[in-house]
Amino acid sequence: MQANVLHTSLVYLKGVGPNRAETLGTELGLTTFGDLLQLYPNRYLDKTHYYKINQLRDSGADVQVVGKIVHLKTVDQKRGKRLEASFVDETGEMKLVWFRGHKWIRENLKLNTPYVVFGRVNRYGSTFSMPHPEMELLKEHQAGLKIAMQPIYPSTEKLSAKGITNRVLSKMIQQLFLETRANFPETLSPVLIEELRLIPKAEALLNIHFPKSQELLAKAQFRLKFEELFFVQLQLLSKKAARKQKIKGLPFTTVGTYFNTFFEDHLPFELTNAQKKVIKEIRKDMGSSAQMNRLLQGDVGSGKTIVALLCMLLAMDNGFQACLMAPTEILAQQHYNNLKELLGKMEVKMALLTGSTKKAERTLLHNQLENGNLNILVGTHAVLEDKVQFKQLGLAIIDEQHRFGVAQRSKLWRKNPIPPHILVMTATPIPRTLAMSLYGDLDISVIDELPPGRKPVKTVHRYDANRLNVFRFLKEEIAKGRQAYVVYPLIQESEALDYKDLMDGYESISREFPLPDYQISIVHGKMKPKDKDYEMERFVKGETHIMVATTVIEVGVNIPNASVMVIESAERFGLSQLHQLRGRVGRGADQSYCILMTSHKLSEDARTRLETMCRTNDGFEIAEVDLNLRGPGDLMGTQQSGLLHLKIADIVKDNPILKLARYHAIQTLTDDPKLEKPENYPIRTAYIHLVKDKALWGYIS
Repeated sequence: MQANVLHTSLVYLKGVGPNRAETLGTELGLTTFGDLLQLYPNRYLDKTHYYKINQLRDSGADVQVVGKIVHLKTVDQKRGKRLEASFVDETGEMKLVWFRGHKWIRENLKLNTPYVVFGRVNRYGSTFSMPHPEMELLKEHQAGLKIAMQPIYPSTEKLSAKGITNRVLSKMIQQLFLETRANFPETLSPVLIEELRLIPKAEALLNIHFPKSQELLAKAQFRLKFEELFFVQLQLLSKKAARKQKIKGLPFTTVGTYFNTFFEDHLPFELTNAQKKVIKEIRKDMGSSAQMNRLLQGDVGSGKTIVALLCMLLAMDNGFQACLMAPTEILAQQHYNNLKELLGKMEVKMALLTGSTKKAERTLLHNQLENGNLNILVGTHAVLEDKVQFKQLGLAIIDEQHRFGVAQRSKLWRKNPIPPHILVMTATPIPRTLAMSLYGDLDISVIDELPPGRKPVKTVHRYDANRLNVFRFLKEEIAKGRQAYVVYPLIQESEALDYKDLMDGYESISREFPLPDYQISIVHGKMKPKDKDYEMERFVKGETHIMVATTVIEVGVNIPNASVMVIESAERFGLSQLHQLRGRVGRGADQSYCILMTSHKLSEDARTRLETMCRTNDGFEIAEVDLNLRGPGDLMGTQQSGLLHLKIADIVKDNPILKLARYHAIQTLTDDPKLEKPENYPIRTAYIHLVKDKALWGYIS
């Protein structure tokens, strides 16, 4: 059978028709035979065992019994009526009960005829009853597909309301197998199938929907998960290879005055080995004639800014301009200030462009960019505007890239006839598992070492009852000349509640740390930007001792003198947020502390998050735990959660299969880059269909 049969509309499957097809399309996104085939069950009910009535127990489990209906009666109850059937086998009697649909059931049930009934049993006194059982005549049950394990499919309220029950879905899929004769084309090469001992595609599909045994189900799941992840990896790797071949880059072969002057005279500290390694990787990329597309991961405070600056100076040495784009004004401003400080008196022309930049400044800035008088532009989304034109843009650096959409990033490409080199930076460590799936088409560099002299932040968990001891500790730190943050949660749905928490907290801290001995700043989302900046500025200058804030300080100011971070209601924060907040301290040479305050009532997940924070400062380890707790969609935020519409695989639970799939995708493409060898014909055919249908692009940004 040709793969295009799977493109047939569901309207044409016997038992579906236009109305059901429309409902399946709107509710589950199923429009073709192929879509229905890939509606994999969520779970299975084991139907390998038939119980006798005298073996039934009040366990709440679904059971299967063979017997006959010997009597039917309608029973009055407080509300309406119920239909009761006496169901017997050779060991005893039980009741079958229906609370609705009596007329249809009465007309269709046969007395004294063997049935197989399936459902959950309840016990009333010494009698068992089964409400609304699934029923099948024994002879039909024996003649049909032997479904030892009954599949349970994803569903919605609307599907149930329209009568498309689990049983109906199962029947549709049985019909699909009958009409296509289960003749589904193979999609993997004989080499892969033999090496990994995979069952054939058609056998895998039959056993995922109608498994004969637990063992065959496991083999089917492995085969389909491997295949799904293999094609995702194949696409990412092909995309990467094609880009390196097709998209010409700007070869930066000169390491000149700008780079060397900064390196020799302005570098504030010795680079770490991790930074040196990353710069080497980037220089190699930028020196080739292919466009660089690299992701730079580094924990908070690992020194990504220095790396970014050295790359920009390299672009300038080769006669090009560079830009650095950040998601918020506060972060763009911080980058601008940091770069200015690092460059000192070097002859580098740099400007800042944000939504707040005045019109006159913008006009001047646009002219300087176009005539090449401006070397570096730092900015927010404002950089993407069509009016912003460079004379020669050679390098675009994007910070915290998951906050920018794909379309926005592609606008940067069009700022130069030959696309600029792209360096994407993130301080949110991405677990290797996710990086392989989300960024498999980028080269990845990691700064996994903190600059010398930085001490790891000590993290402790304290309950609200210990608050006085925590305040005492804060006073000791302030007496040493240090500063502290006290952060309250901000969760959009309960903004009023959060604001109250913040103000209550501010009042109790004001009582404990009274004027004139102590000065306190307060910053939250309801303040006017200029008031917020004024308070931030006081804290930066050391005029205030404590900054009481919501999570607005998660990314933002760099204050080496702040040595304590107190996080209130820490159980309400996600792991990556806790880690980002902790990164606000520990930026100077002094020992810093992070204190996680909670109530005694903690969920299991909250406990795991707090224990992880106290155990490690390693952002990558924290990200792995976060991924296991929350899953990939949540971890990447709404912008990126749509990246992993996997039908059967789970990149967290199936991490070993993902690694195996990536390894074999690399091997396959290394051996046969265009998939032209006869043995790779099934892979090539399936791949072309997937890309043509855009089925693969749904997985990946």
